[in-house]
Amino acid sequence: MKESIYKTRDRDEYFPEEGCYIREIWNTPEDGAASIARARVRPGDVTAWHLLKNIVERYVVMEGTGRVEVGDLPPAEVGVGDVVVIPRNTRQRIANTGDKDLIFLCICTPRFIQEDYESLG
Repeated sequence: MKESIYKTRDRDEYFPEEGCYIREIWNTPEDGAASIARARVRPGDVTAWHLLKNIVERYVVMEGTGRVEVGDLPPAEVGVGDVVVIPRNTRQRIANTGDKDLIFLCICTPRFIQEDYESLG
């Protein structure tokens, strides 16, 4: 891999079955080590239970407040600056408990691929 600058300002959000808006910031086969996405959950919304089979994911909360549920941990309140570590094959979901959008980065290692996403209903 060589040095580069990747512009993401004009990338569109999409709304997958997970139930939140996603904007891919960095996700390319040329860098299989990691991917970065920005997630946005509207006030009152909660994402669907899901897991990533072969991927460790980290949420970095950038704006808003929420309640995250990860594996067997009790539900926990999260806010700006908090980091949530989600091991591979661990169920997860997050709810927006505030009155503005909950925005967080999703940093995945190795990079996110759709084949590793599993909906848990």
